[in-house]
Amino acid sequence: MASYLERLAARTARVGSCLCLGIDPLPGALPDGFAPDLSGVEAYARLLVEAAGPYAAAVKPNLAFFEAFGSPGVAALERIRAALPADLLLVADGKRGDIGSTAARLAVGLYDGLGADAVTANPYLGGEAIAPLLERPDRFVYLLCRTSNPGAGELQSLEVAADATAGLPAEPLYARVARRAAAWGPGGTVGLVVGATAPAELAAVRSVAPGAAFLVPGVGAQGGEIAPVLRDGPATAEPAGGRPGGGLLVNVSRGIAGAAVGPVPRDASADPGERVAAAARAWAARLAVLS
Repeated sequence: MASYLERLAARTARVGSCLCLGIDPLPGALPDGFAPDLSGVEAYARLLVEAAGPYAAAVKPNLAFFEAFGSPGVAALERIRAALPADLLLVADGKRGDIGSTAARLAVGLYDGLGADAVTANPYLGGEAIAPLLERPDRFVYLLCRTSNPGAGELQSLEVAADATAGLPAEPLYARVARRAAAWGPGGTVGLVVGATAPAELAAVRSVAPGAAFLVPGVGAQGGEIAPVLRDGPATAEPAGGRPGGGLLVNVSRGIAGAAVGPVPRDASADPGERVAAAARAWAARLAVLS
């Protein structure tokens, strides 16, 4: 099978956008006509994929929104995954991370069980703990680096001392994560999660890791601006550079899913699928790639 970055580049070129469709439906925030339970969550997730998927380079279900229902929720996610078009990539957003033996089982569960093309993971335990998730050349890991939540800087911006032996400067923890991650794995299987809500930090991470593929949350409902993301998000060196989109994925969840919730705006379709499709089409155009 082609590498994840090759498949991402092909899908990005096909849809002409670096849009990543976030799927995290809450039972109490579904459109009219969808039951406020697991059946409604699954039905709306399927509608999101059908209506918005054609405009997206990838979909990113947040695992917690399905795991909260126990094994029936996991089964629902598996059905959603099975229904995806073959070239629409799935990023399993679970922010996993544990010691090596546990990480090996995580890889089996997420890659083989769920069929995820990529996962999100926490680098806090270091490179040896992440290694089992990185060793498959056709799969990919996005490591939490500088996240989009308001409290991200509490730990991620802590200053790390210089390491003269390794030739590392004093720098924020998020920059050290980016620098270390570039050397983890066999190459071409690790990228970074960097939030759009911190544009200066995003630019700093790009300077430290010019070849890393970025998964960028935080535009839309969280208030992050698109222009800095499109400027600094695409990779400028290998392994992700030189490909359509430069390995960039920009996640939009509520900005698309919320289009079908609540009163129907004037001149909008009453059909929730058409409203979702219109929102996805608009976001895809805002996140268009030129090469």
